[in-house]
Amino acid sequence: EYLASIFGTEQDKVNCSFYFKIGACRHGERCSRVHNKPTFSQTVLLKNLYLNPNNTSIIKPDTGLVEQYHGNQYSEEEVQKHF
Repeated sequence: EYLASIFGTEQDKVNCSFYFKIGACRHGERCSRVHNKPTFSQTVLLKNLYLNPNNTSIIKPDTGLVEQYHGNQYSEEEVQKHF
């Protein structure tokens, strides 16, 4: 009964309360707690729907090589406008 009362709360040291509440955790796979994914839901999840322009790669036309950009080539304002 005690375990059932603390499930999904901050006191639950096994299950991630943040993931339980909103379905996402800022720690992702590095989180030390369990992320219980539901087998079915009324919510549709579209992973990677938004592609941040600061995390993209391009193909250079002259060489055909893929070039990765891992910096802030766009300002925060430009990224917000793009979003």
